[in-house]
Amino acid sequence: MSRIRSKFAELKAVNKTALVSFIMAGDPSIESSLAVLKALPSAGADIIEIGMPFTDPAADGLTIQNAGIRALNAGANMVNTLEMVRSFRKSNGHTPIILMGYANPIFIYGFEKFAEDASEAGVDGLIIVDLPPEEDTPLRQYTDKYGLDMIRLITPTTDAERLPVVLEGASGFLYYVSITGVTGTAKADVNVLKPHIDMIKSKTDLPIAIGFGIKTPKDASAMAKFGDAVVVGSAIVEKVKDIDNNGG
Repeated sequence: MSRIRSKFAELKAVNKTALVSFIMAGDPSIESSLAVLKALPSAGADIIEIGMPFTDPAADGLTIQNAGIRALNAGANMVNTLEMVRSFRKSNGHTPIILMGYANPIFIYGFEKFAEDASEAGVDGLIIVDLPPEEDTPLRQYTDKYGLDMIRLITPTTDAERLPVVLEGASGFLYYVSITGVTGTAKADVNVLKPHIDMIKSKTDLPIAIGFGIKTPKDASAMAKFGDAVVVGSAIVEKVKDIDNNGG
């Protein structure tokens, strides 16, 4: 059983919703980013998403955009992002790691080489924001080969006709983008989301993680009542951005 499936099964057995924490690789520095990554499980993270820095992050709000710029200025790249995961795996073999980002850096790295290297480093799954199901076969053939989950995005505008296309080939869990906008901006409306998520759950056994519109502990608690996981990203990134200036 994969680390992702194992984690969700473990949490379901005790009726607990997963906390998925997001950080940007290399933000605000390579060393501090790795230190934060290693500290997240003891701080309560059940699953960790690591952002792959990119110059044109179309789905991200200003907080994550700035994190990517800081990371790139600090020298972050795909090679040292994977090295972060390798270092993490030396002391933690059970917490699932997801890489989240955009197709361009992976294309430049090479789809098969990336999938092979990511798997070897200890990555469990990928969320590629700008790679829709109709276009992900060139990468998915290698994620399947090397045992990486392809985690698909679902939005409030994903209707019953579109849903089967999204579910075909999806694995690990589904990432529910709770707002029609970029990360860290609007606040999600529970009353709007719940009926739609209930419909999705009737069509798949994959866990559903809710992200993008979770800004406060109260938001997270509300989403946890009907999601299998809640994703907290911008709030964490905002906290760690000045860690080097504050002495760690």
